[in-house]
Amino acid sequence: EGEPGTFKDRVIMTRGPHLLIEGIVISCFALRAHACWIYVRGEFVREARIVDEAIAEAYAAGFLGKNILGTGFDLDVTVHRGAGAYICGEETSLINSLEGKRGWPRLKPPFPASVGAFGLPTIVNNVETIADIPWIITNGGETFAALGVEKNGGTRLIGVSGAVNRPGVYELSAGVNLKEIIYRHAGGIKDGKALKAVIPGGSSTPVLRPDEIDVSYDIESMGKIGTMAGSGGVIVIPEGACMVRSLSVLMNFYAHESCGQCTPCREGTGWLKKIVGRIEEGKGREGDVELILDLCDNMMGRTICPLADAAVMPAQSFIWKFREEFDRHIGEQKCPYGNRF
Repeated sequence: EGEPGTFKDRVIMTRGPHLLIEGIVISCFALRAHACWIYVRGEFVREARIVDEAIAEAYAAGFLGKNILGTGFDLDVTVHRGAGAYICGEETSLINSLEGKRGWPRLKPPFPASVGAFGLPTIVNNVETIADIPWIITNGGETFAALGVEKNGGTRLIGVSGAVNRPGVYELSAGVNLKEIIYRHAGGIKDGKALKAVIPGGSSTPVLRPDEIDVSYDIESMGKIGTMAGSGGVIVIPEGACMVRSLSVLMNFYAHESCGQCTPCREGTGWLKKIVGRIEEGKGREGDVELILDLCDNMMGRTICPLADAAVMPAQSFIWKFREEFDRHIGEQKCPYGNRF
């Protein structure tokens, strides 16, 4: 869980670790898999400790280990802590890291389901997905699906952060309205300010303007307006915030987190960081905005994993939706909002 703006999985790990473990046991029994690793981001020290303690309790109760509940089924679950690389959120990078190798994405095919960890068939799933399974088994798939909308059944955990009165994680129908998420569940914009922008599904998803947020939060509806629900991380940006500064922060992140394996990503994210940074510092040049868009065109879809795309989507959408701010930074040679690095 390294996507900026996304923090739902750590809530499950800290407040419901046995729900996760139960989902793992059911999944592994169904797959006839006898080994499971919970890959935890390196920064999540507290979360890893809590899950480790819950696993020990599960072993002591006979829910893990040899001959679970007399079924003859064996399962070992191990927490593996990564070193804090965003790239290891990609499944093949995660597998390489798990094996003790550099966390670089692999070419696919072969896919992990055929050749995964240690050369064996491997299924990689998100914590939220696995934690849903006990409820589904207890209440039925149709009941779970009915909580959502057609093609997007069930509920989603949505993490809302930024300038809202009640930031937090909300479990809501997959068909909930994005405007309702912000103004009803998260309590509206902090300090009575107006809304300026929303990043709807984690930092890599294209940004939305205020007149675009009256939309269902399901996959199809978000896709129709050119963005994604992504990892469920809703980031709310208020009036008065500098969009160039916001994009500069994101480009610093992606340049830092690029693993360097693919040239378009390694070089492209570095140049995006430099160009957006100099625009924000009041040193922007005529043609810089066009140069950013040209870089994006040469990065999108040209790398082994989607990290380059993850940098491109906010860069393009920030410019498309807030071009006037970039032009003012360059024309006035300063940030009109008074921001300074």
